[in-house]
Amino acid sequence: MKDSSDFVVESLRQPIQIVYQDDDIVAVFKPAGVIVHRGPSTGKEEPVLLQILRDQLEQFLYPVHRLDRPTAGIVLMAKSSQVASKLGEMFMSQQVHKHYQALVRGHMPSECKVDRPLLHPKYFEERFSGEHPLQAAITHFRCLRHYEVPWPASGFATSRFSLLEIRPEYGRWHQIRRHLNCLGHPIIGDHRHGDHRWNQMFYQRTGIYRMLLTAMRLDFRHPTTQEPVSILVGRGQAFDEAIELLTPSND
Repeated sequence: MKDSSDFVVESLRQPIQIVYQDDDIVAVFKPAGVIVHRGPSTGKEEPVLLQILRDQLEQFLYPVHRLDRPTAGIVLMAKSSQVASKLGEMFMSQQVHKHYQALVRGHMPSECKVDRPLLHPKYFEERFSGEHPLQAAITHFRCLRHYEVPWPASGFATSRFSLLEIRPEYGRWHQIRRHLNCLGHPIIGDHRHGDHRWNQMFYQRTGIYRMLLTAMRLDFRHPTTQEPVSILVGRGQAFDEAIELLTPSND
C-alpha cells in the first residue's frame, strides 16, 4: 500500500482550487491528506494549506475553521482579522451549516440521527476516572444509495456500502467519523476510526486509499453583507471513481 505522503504530493501538483472569492472571504477545495494550518505535530517540510494559499494568492489569509487531514472539501478563510472573528463566532454558534458526503461500510437506514456526547482528545488519558467533561455532539445522516458488490469480506460473499449525506451539529473532534464508528458503519478509508480489514480490501479492489469523506456544501449569511451564501463542490476524483466502481454497469 502507498504511504499517505504519496497522495499528498499527487494532490498538490495543481494549484489549490478556488471555489468562491470576494473582498472578504475565500473558499477553496482542500485535497485529502493536507492539513489546514501548522500545529505542534506538523513536520517542517509538510505542505500546509494556509501557507500554500497565501503564496498562491499573494495575500495574507486567516483560517476560521478546519477539516481533518484526511477529509477533503470546502475550507473557508478570511481576508481580514475582523471578518475572521465574525466567521469564527458564526461557526461556534451554528450559523454556518455544513453538509458532507461519505461512503461507509454496510447498509444504513434511510435516515438516522446520533445524539452522543464526545470526549475531547486531551482528556483521553483520564477517560476512566469518571471526571471527564463530555461535549454535546449531534449528527444527522441520510442514506442516498445502497451498493452491493461481489467482493468477499468478513465471511460474506459480497460487500455492502452506503453513500450518505451528513449534517453535523457542533463539529467536535472527528465527530462524524466517531459517530459512524459507534453505529457500526465506519467510513471507508478511515485509518484511525475505521475497519482496517475493509480498508485494505477496498484498496486492493479499487486502488483507492483516501478516506471517502468530503465537505461538499457550506450555507451561511455573509459576515459583511448579510446576503445568503451557498458554496457547493464535488466529492473529489477518488470518491467519484469509487462510486463509479460500485455502481452497476446497467445503471
